[in-house]
Amino acid sequence: MPDTSTNLLLLAAIEFSDDAIVTKTLDGIITSWNKGAERLFGFSPEEAIGASIFMIVPEDRQDEERLILERLSNGEHIDHFETLRQSKAGRLIEVSISVSPVRLPTGEIIGATKIARDISKQKESERVLRQAQKLEAVGHLTGGVAHDFNNILSVITGTIEILAEELNDRPDLQGIVKLIDAAATRGAELTSRLLAFARKQPLSPVATDVNKLVEQTADLLKRTLPENIALEIDLKPHIAAAMVDPDQLVTAVLNLAVNARDAMQEGGKLMIETGDASFDADYLAENPEAIPGQQLMIAVSDNGDGIPKEIQGRIFEPFFTTKATGRGSGLGLSMVHGFVKQSRGHIKVYSEIGVGTTVKIYLPQADGAAEEVALRSSGPIVGGHEHVLVVEDDELVRETTTRQLQSLGYDAVAVANANDALVRLARDRFELLLTDVVMPGNMNGKKLADEAQRSFPELKVVFMSGYTENAVIHHGRLDPGTLLLSKPFRKADLAKIIRRALDHGLPPGAGA
Repeated sequence: MPDTSTNLLLLAAIEFSDDAIVTKTLDGIITSWNKGAERLFGFSPEEAIGASIFMIVPEDRQDEERLILERLSNGEHIDHFETLRQSKAGRLIEVSISVSPVRLPTGEIIGATKIARDISKQKESERVLRQAQKLEAVGHLTGGVAHDFNNILSVITGTIEILAEELNDRPDLQGIVKLIDAAATRGAELTSRLLAFARKQPLSPVATDVNKLVEQTADLLKRTLPENIALEIDLKPHIAAAMVDPDQLVTAVLNLAVNARDAMQEGGKLMIETGDASFDADYLAENPEAIPGQQLMIAVSDNGDGIPKEIQGRIFEPFFTTKATGRGSGLGLSMVHGFVKQSRGHIKVYSEIGVGTTVKIYLPQADGAAEEVALRSSGPIVGGHEHVLVVEDDELVRETTTRQLQSLGYDAVAVANANDALVRLARDRFELLLTDVVMPGNMNGKKLADEAQRSFPELKVVFMSGYTENAVIHHGRLDPGTLLLSKPFRKADLAKIIRRALDHGLPPGAGA
């Protein structure tokens, strides 16, 4: 038989185990209760011993526990059974339990030993992983259709602008032109949001003064919020700069503000806050996707309806919305989620029915001081007379883009592939190469540009693409010094980036 010291070691191991170890009779009366059980369920040994095991069993799991006791009385063992139990405070806990019969030397079963392990964090990590895998699958699908869809939209938007100029003296047809233009714009916004959700839009992150950007965004919001919603801004002074694409950050904050507005149909308060943040070990354990280190935090809060707990896990899914039909596409939050993740940040939602919702965005801090950035603004469309070579395999996009350049005054010619482009470059003089990134054959737009600039170092290059994975974008960011015109584009966008390239890389709107 084991000696006294062995028994003491065994009792100590049980008492100080991280797992809850409990013994009970076959009618469910608790006979022992270790410190692990006290930590997990909140009941002291004095409260638990002599009480019924059903005190930690949720109401809807009572029959489950009775079946377990019945199986034990028949000598069965139960291993790693996953279920729910509740603490003294009423908190539901996901547990894995293993239960074995306790027998007398005669073989008679007199009770049971139960080991319960808290698997709440493990199950939450599994849910996060499944959600990430589901969103990743949709993201791949999105990237696959975006290229072709954006090519189609490029033709529509480009052609409608040309048509509008030709119909200046036909007001009866201008209304139709505007309808087509509005539909194309909605299609472009939809694709842009899908790419943002899929984390496949090109970002140009810079060290950004988030406080200044929030102030500029607040000025935009003040013009659109109804009178029964008060806007409150709380900016922590002297916070570090964030490494983020400023234009996309503004779009994300505006999306969150619109969601908050829609949650306050009877009025309320919309608050935007900024501050510094860092995550402790417990938070990182519960949110494995969060990145350690110093972060810049932006919070958008409302005191509206709140989000039901049962759907909070779905709010970042594309096209999922609780709004009425026609009130939203269901892409606002998914776009914000994709943008934050692509920016190497973290997003967290806190919500309670009848109290409101807070969405917190955490972004990595920049190493240096903030650069001067401003929101995009429209300016005059400026053309030129330089020679431009357009390389585009889609015939309709090629023709539309060439016409737009010619209408801006440029001497523009077009070819369908990289090999033809190299032949034309060797024969004629061009100041700028405007090339699609994704093209058939063994030479994409990036390889073409590299080859062309080896022979013609003064040649300026602008890339265009409806979607590009790795050619000029790596880790979600444009390669340094790269100019990318995202399809579908407007004539003004085309004019601005062409002049930026030709005017020695000056910022958009500068130069000629």
